[in-house]
Amino acid sequence: MTTYASPPSGMTVRPATFDDAAAVCALLNEVDVLEVGRADTELADVQADLRHPEVDLERDSWLLYAGDRLVGYGLLWDDSGGERIDMDHYALPDRPDGALHLFDLMEARAVDVAAANSAARAVVHLHLNTAPTTDLKALQARGWRTVRRYNVLARPLSPADALPTPPPGVTLRPCDSEPDRRRVHALLQESFADHFDFQPRTYEQWLDDIDGRNADWSLVWIAHVDGLGDAAVLRTRNDRSAMAWIAHLGVLRQARGRGLGSHLLRHAFGHYATLGRDRIGLGVDTDNSSNALALYERHGMTLDFAVDTWELIRPVPARM
Repeated sequence: MTTYASPPSGMTVRPATFDDAAAVCALLNEVDVLEVGRADTELADVQADLRHPEVDLERDSWLLYAGDRLVGYGLLWDDSGGERIDMDHYALPDRPDGALHLFDLMEARAVDVAAANSAARAVVHLHLNTAPTTDLKALQARGWRTVRRYNVLARPLSPADALPTPPPGVTLRPCDSEPDRRRVHALLQESFADHFDFQPRTYEQWLDDIDGRNADWSLVWIAHVDGLGDAAVLRTRNDRSAMAWIAHLGVLRQARGRGLGSHLLRHAFGHYATLGRDRIGLGVDTDNSSNALALYERHGMTLDFAVDTWELIRPVPARM
């Protein structure tokens, strides 16, 4: 078991509890305002993270205080069961010593988790805004490096965004039954299998990942193609205050090139314009092999902000 250093003078660290969700959300929105100019974190998302069954809050969460003020938050989770570990790290910029202390704690915990998985190393990933509150030079000095960039794209909506006519041989159906939800999971697992950092997830794990037991499944559609069967899926959300959100748009490899991606994208535009939303967004890997970035840009989506994936590789010490 790793022994952790003491926090900087005047600062304390403790694990989070579910009752801390509102305070954590407020902190993350402070960081959002500094990084993207607006509050962009929803309480429901923080609550879903804190109650995720694969997170042990006592060991995998951290709240950093300067006196009575919450100035930092960390969460760590393990989707791979192996060397790949993920973490979220948020800190206000006025206490960089505290932010680095959180990195000390979280990196050490990641090594412990990888060791428990019998892995020889911990490969830790962290997503940060390209203009973050984090001291990037200090992060690089710790051995972190960027390995991927994701763009958050957005587009205004108007009544002119009508629901499109499906391509010939294509029909959409809403996801309104348990078999359809399982089909959505299978389609997403297959269509995203060759994407960067993909981690296979069982149906039950995936439901936990997306807080599926509280999701609005009427905002999910399956595309059926004559001769191919179910071939694509669109999963969206309407619970963000800033904009409607396309969480997943996946097309099976054998169905690509038929205009399914464009149709599903325009279906989302039309659906949310009908609901009165004035903006819609999504996140996309800029190195996506299916050329999704170009597709979205052709349909009028433009850069809102960008996020880098940072990676740290730490060896697991040999056991005596």
